[in-house]
Amino acid sequence: MPDDERLVQPRTLRGFQDLLPQDFIPRKAVIAVIEGIYEKYGYLPLDTPAVEHLETLLGTGGEETNKELFTLETPEGEPVALRYDLTVGFARLLAQYPDRLKPPFRRYASGPVWRVNKPGPGRFRQFTQLDIDAAGSENVALDAEIIAIMCEILTTLGVERYEVRVNTRRLMDAVLEGCGILEQDRQKHVLRVVDKLAKVGVDNVRLELGPGRIDESGDPIPGVGLTRQVVEKILDFIAVQSDTRAGVVEMLRGVLPPGEAAESALRELEELAEDLNALGLPDRYVKFDPSLARGLDYYTGPVFEGVLTDAAEFGSVMGGGRYNQLVSRFLDQNIPCTGMAVGLDRLTSALTFLGLIPALKTTVQVLVVTMGKVPACETLKLAAELRAAGIRTEAFFGPKMNLKSQLSHADRTQIPVAVLLGEDEVARGQVSVKDLMAGKKERADIADHAAYRQAGRVSQVTVARQAMVETVRKMLEQG
Repeated sequence: MPDDERLVQPRTLRGFQDLLPQDFIPRKAVIAVIEGIYEKYGYLPLDTPAVEHLETLLGTGGEETNKELFTLETPEGEPVALRYDLTVGFARLLAQYPDRLKPPFRRYASGPVWRVNKPGPGRFRQFTQLDIDAAGSENVALDAEIIAIMCEILTTLGVERYEVRVNTRRLMDAVLEGCGILEQDRQKHVLRVVDKLAKVGVDNVRLELGPGRIDESGDPIPGVGLTRQVVEKILDFIAVQSDTRAGVVEMLRGVLPPGEAAESALRELEELAEDLNALGLPDRYVKFDPSLARGLDYYTGPVFEGVLTDAAEFGSVMGGGRYNQLVSRFLDQNIPCTGMAVGLDRLTSALTFLGLIPALKTTVQVLVVTMGKVPACETLKLAAELRAAGIRTEAFFGPKMNLKSQLSHADRTQIPVAVLLGEDEVARGQVSVKDLMAGKKERADIADHAAYRQAGRVSQVTVARQAMVETVRKMLEQG
């Protein structure tokens, strides 16, 4: 058998992605910003396994989520599934460790989740979420604070134009109750249809709330079967818009059916508006939007989504809401909770599209380059000195050890500084420090050779070994 027939074809599963350094380095920078903000607001790190008992996950997110579970079986034959979000695991923990996680309790978690969905641009079967959840209070001030965190994340990452859309599940419940839609399955169907508004448009939502429709592929989509009058009441509700949160509340009073459910929902929205104002969140960034439904069935109160205005095609990059009843699935008592998750894959894709993430291929700051017959131990010793000073350093060991190969490696991976060590430098106790980015920058900014000579920037200097660290630091600061 020829050798090539024994080779396994290297390939990635459909709906999954490999993250190379130029993909992963920007993600780490975004994660550091987000987790830093989470900790600033008092959230503590916590993690749960990627795999949960099937009964833990089944039914928590509704029928659609049930269909998206990656189901498995342990060697002992227990049915299990990969987690589809980080929230259900947190709810389980609150029930499982009541003495160690006593409410009020705030936590954050970061990690991959899995859903069996149809892969597409920016849509994967494995994706990363950065989650926060606060347990132990029904006060919507907590929801307002989470919305403030969403805004702070986007502002800190350099996004100038974004919207955090906010609604409350209680408003939609009041509309459904007022329209006589009381069966739980039918209510969920209405919410799933309304949640498609931005994706399919109002005309298709009207059809799906009524008799149904045929999609672009020719497949029938069953409708909810509501009367035309009821459909229009729901559409009037989700069409409410205003430039201010107070304006939305006032307009809702004119379209909501009378009753205690509607009044209670409006009071909650007014209280949330007061808290958002107290946090100094402008109407242009945080908007009340009655059309926001969210997909998961466990939400019971305020819900929220963040969208980048100039990269709206990427969809919501973060979202969440209040879930006061999820813990009661595992514990014979309610522990009210609210939370939010950032979709890291969508967010980084959108930030890259907006030019807000620098294209970095490496985190290495210095490459140690050797010339001539310099022993490897000298290379290691020099690299160790730099690392001891907190400078990220790579000691080059490749198939070719000539100067051209070493500098080509630095250029290809965009390492900014090289420390060159030859036999003469070793003998004299010196090193040469070379600013590898200087030439590129000078060529980009300077029109002629005379101007280059007058620029005053030295791209390579030879210094005593004792001055190496300080010289490298100065070059890095110039870059």
